[in-house]
Amino acid sequence: MANIKSAEKRIKVTERKRKENKSRLSSLKTTIKKFNLAIENNDIEQAKELIKLVDKGLKKAAHKNLIHANKASRELSQLTKKLNAAM
Repeated sequence: MANIKSAEKRIKVTERKRKENKSRLSSLKTTIKKFNLAIENNDIEQAKELIKLVDKGLKKAAHKNLIHANKASRELSQLTKKLNAAM
């Protein structure tokens, strides 16, 4: 355990940030899974709505450095291809 007051604060801050980041990534993954499920069930209207949420989530995650910007673009591109193929 840290002895210095500023180090103790950093431990608390990093733990809080870690939990926030984990929550954001988890919700993004859940949205992507819902999108994939909608595609499998041929529910195109729901998939169109979910792709908007996925797009917003990926861009936000990339902006907050949770994932790399290129990964966000790549995943969005792959999901869009899936949607277009299902239509």
